[in-house]
Amino acid sequence: MKRYLLTMTAATVVLTGLGAAQRSSKSDPVVMTVNGKDVKQNEFLYLFNKNNSQQAAPQTIDEYVDMFVVYKLKVAAAEAAGLDTTATFRSEFDGYCADLATPYLKDSELEGKLLDEAYDRARTRRRVSHILVEPGRTPAEDKEIRARLDSLRGAISSGADFGELARKYSIDRSAQVNGGDLGYIRSGQFPILFEEATYATPVGEVSEIVEDLPYGYHIIKVVDQQPEEGEVSARHILKLTQGLDVADAAQKKAEIDSIARLLASGADFETLAREESEDPGSAARGGNLGYFGRGVMVPEFEEVAYSLKPGEISAPFPTSYGWHIVQTLEYKPFPPKDEIKEQLQAAMERDGRSRRPRQAYLAAFRSRLGAEVDEAVVDKALNGIGGESETSKALDKLKADNSVIADVAGEKLTIADVASAINPGIDPQRISMVFGMVLKDKLDDVTLSAARKDLAANNEEYRNLANEYRDGILLFEVANQNVWARAAENEDVQKKYFEEHPGKYTWDRPRFKGCVVFAVNDSVAAEARKYLAENKMAPDTIASNVLRHFGGDVKLERVLVAKGENSIIDELGFGGPKANPVGRWTTWFAYDSRVIDAPEEAADVRAAVIGDLQQELEASWVESLRRDYPVKINKKVIKKLSEKKK
Repeated sequence: MKRYLLTMTAATVVLTGLGAAQRSSKSDPVVMTVNGKDVKQNEFLYLFNKNNSQQAAPQTIDEYVDMFVVYKLKVAAAEAAGLDTTATFRSEFDGYCADLATPYLKDSELEGKLLDEAYDRARTRRRVSHILVEPGRTPAEDKEIRARLDSLRGAISSGADFGELARKYSIDRSAQVNGGDLGYIRSGQFPILFEEATYATPVGEVSEIVEDLPYGYHIIKVVDQQPEEGEVSARHILKLTQGLDVADAAQKKAEIDSIARLLASGADFETLAREESEDPGSAARGGNLGYFGRGVMVPEFEEVAYSLKPGEISAPFPTSYGWHIVQTLEYKPFPPKDEIKEQLQAAMERDGRSRRPRQAYLAAFRSRLGAEVDEAVVDKALNGIGGESETSKALDKLKADNSVIADVAGEKLTIADVASAINPGIDPQRISMVFGMVLKDKLDDVTLSAARKDLAANNEEYRNLANEYRDGILLFEVANQNVWARAAENEDVQKKYFEEHPGKYTWDRPRFKGCVVFAVNDSVAAEARKYLAENKMAPDTIASNVLRHFGGDVKLERVLVAKGENSIIDELGFGGPKANPVGRWTTWFAYDSRVIDAPEEAADVRAAVIGDLQQELEASWVESLRRDYPVKINKKVIKKLSEKKK
């Protein structure tokens, strides 16, 4: 999203919260009226203070008033031109307001609790087993599946073997091997519903049924819990035995034992790892594996690495890869919450927990208004599609129903609104269930719209920021149309202005004006000279024609350079010494060039002409704005403000 330099200045503003900035309209008198539109004191002071905070020499209220009037006149011109009604403007402004409202429209207390909870989970690992059952195709089948899982939970509580039941009933293929044992898991490894059930279930017990659609239904047994120990830094020497016969494996054992004896005699671990280790990933780094936590390496390796003190070297030990010797280098404790706050927030964003503070705020907002879903209307609509066997026909019925389900401060939600957001590919027997899920999201959407309107009406801070951004977009567009683009893009206007101001633009030293042709060698340069002499071309086509004819062996640059600014130009235009070659360009010559003492055309001083032209257009435009749009200043209010600021 674009960010505009708004009004007379730009600054970073800290959001202070909903309650801190609310004021009644009685304490916010009208400062002025511009083209029939009132400007309140609060907006005026907000921009005055913001402007002064950015100025080296702050202005007084009286000095600021005229600048503010001009600013509002430009906004009035933009509104009169309809710039605030374009699709581009609406998209830009609505997107900004959505971002701006985010810190206000959420339950900050809940957000803090969720962050604390995420950190607490991150500090522990839980060993779990699970049984996963496929979901049904109909609500009736789902009910039957849940009943079956309840029976399994009861059997487990009565002493049935969880592993045997997992092998018999779980659709997780790994259960045939591990009996449903997933080992130790961490926060963030599994879908959030699975994770929450895991961490909510006491060690040694079985969870309630976890509905994790579309995957299915779980029951989870929490076997053990361990604290996260942080990370360990280690290096190792490996002798691979995977795929070897007994004799060759024995040879590797002898080799690792020999290395162990060398280390015990004081040999350098890093040197031996570079020379002897058969781990291609770490050998070149002296065996260094960097930092790693639990669950990263094979269990046997981790146990040894975590059991050693910093600097201590292990005896040789086997894993499924081969024989290792490990030296633990350093321990890094589990980080404090502030260090991993962004990481935790990113995880909450991915799994949807970050939406809960907003959902809680919106629910509370509806509660304050007494806005509820009319369940009778929903039931009537869903009962009306009970006989349909095709999804498309059922949805068509719902999409044609404009009955209002909920009204949140004038923002209405209908049956059709919800139905239009349902995937037409779902099973017709699941429409009622999906309708309920979509209804929650759509209800939050209309509540959010109502909450933003309430925010704009009642929160001074938000309103000022939103109005500033709105006016900034309009100001940019209207000024671009009337001044900036008109001066910068219209060469005819620039030419006319230059010609109307003879003698205004001068130089303190002459310029070389023309083209410089670069070539890769003398012979190519000679061909280029001949080509340019024999072919008459329009000035704006010369460079492209040269490129097309000579490819990358010749290039042409059009320049306007003063003496002493470039060695090649000094050589060609001012009798300077031979310049040194530049990259592949060994030779060059001037074409259609001359030395001039003063600008010949607007293009010679384009930047200066544009700057002067913009100033003149700006002055003329402001003068016309003062004529076209009436301004009425409340002098009493301005006087009071001025006296307070003294």
